[in-house]
Amino acid sequence: MREVTFGQYFPSNSFVHKMNASIKILIVIAYIVAVFSVKQFHFLGFGICLAFVITVTAVAKVPFLKVLKSLKAIIFFIVFSAVLQLFFNKSGTPLWEGGFITDEGLKSAIFVSVKVSLVVLGASILTLTTSPIELADGIEVLLYPLKIVRFPVHEFALIMSIALRFIPTLMEETDRIIKAQKARGADFDSGNLFKRAKALIPVLIPLLVSSFRSADELADAMDARCYAGSKNRTKFKKSVITWRDLIGLIITAGLVVAVVYCNGFYIFPAVFL
Repeated sequence: MREVTFGQYFPSNSFVHKMNASIKILIVIAYIVAVFSVKQFHFLGFGICLAFVITVTAVAKVPFLKVLKSLKAIIFFIVFSAVLQLFFNKSGTPLWEGGFITDEGLKSAIFVSVKVSLVVLGASILTLTTSPIELADGIEVLLYPLKIVRFPVHEFALIMSIALRFIPTLMEETDRIIKAQKARGADFDSGNLFKRAKALIPVLIPLLVSSFRSADELADAMDARCYAGSKNRTKFKKSVITWRDLIGLIITAGLVVAVVYCNGFYIFPAVFL
């Protein structure tokens, strides 16, 4: 579990690292919209999104294997979603005579798995190239208009950044508790699904206790430093838009246009001839 990289920051001096955090958040949102706008079974759009992820990873100078490791955190969800599509999608032709798995169900399982994986890969690049402080500032800038309705923008951004920051910490703590329980004779690998889920109870309880303890210690540390939220708070680094951000927005707009073009090409090919 310590190899799960989602929520971790990979320091570097790359083009992507120097971009404005709020612009990177907007780019990730546009990328997710592009992924979810891919039409059913039209995998060419996924190929464009994957090429975009690989290109951004190379420009960010982040090892692609490190980005792939972010999928470990949701591998169960991906498999579960794929199995649901296999068993409950009855449209199409059975793969074998009298079988319950159809070709449409298999395509749908692959489609859902690829879609979720691409979304996680894009989100992991954001966290790998943006520090928690920059991420909080970016969220605060994007949500600034909500201050008109007295929404606690700064506090909300701080909560989001702290949650992302503690994902690797919780992973390491879970791994440590599991190893401690195994040393005491606990078995997490044998038995059916229900027995394995029941065996995790001795892990969840100390994990919750440790999480509340960490939250309490963090609150005491913030209180000791006289933290008072956004009241009279200044920033060491000002949020500015540079030429890097404009290039990133233009490339992302090209991604969205390419995916929309692919969708339209499949549906109305005559329009583009």
